[in-house]
Amino acid sequence: MAEHLAAGLLMCRIKGSGLEFFLIHPGGPFFKNKDLGAWSIPKGLPDPQEDLLITAQREFTEETGLTAQPPFHALGTIKQKGGKTVHAWTFLGDWDPEKGIQCNTFKIEWPPKSGKLQEFPEADKAEWMDYEKAIKQIIPEQIPLLDRARDVFQVKG
Repeated sequence: MAEHLAAGLLMCRIKGSGLEFFLIHPGGPFFKNKDLGAWSIPKGLPDPQEDLLITAQREFTEETGLTAQPPFHALGTIKQKGGKTVHAWTFLGDWDPEKGIQCNTFKIEWPPKSGKLQEFPEADKAEWMDYEKAIKQIIPEQIPLLDRARDVFQVKG
């Protein structure tokens, strides 16, 4: 059942009178030419018996190379198109785009049926986005997480 469950963190920063969201673009060949509606919060599958907030923190580090700092604020859950339930938390943090991200990699047979295993990064890029850009870039089912984060930090812009 764990394959239908994920946990993640939405890092935010207050910029002027608005809120910006740290989102990642999935790596690998399936997302190479997909941009709108493909970005996500860093998230992943829990290990057996793992606390979901611990999962979210571990996945954040594995997918970005960054360490999330509390306090963490629960954003509840959303259900994605494929049926996966995502539990999420938000926190205030910072990241310098000039430093990029560092993440784990995964191997898949690519091209399909070629017998060749290729290695790809879990995430190939990250970006700070304001709300207007984020709602276009993020997986549509994750938009409520952006809205809930704006409520948590009482920032509307």
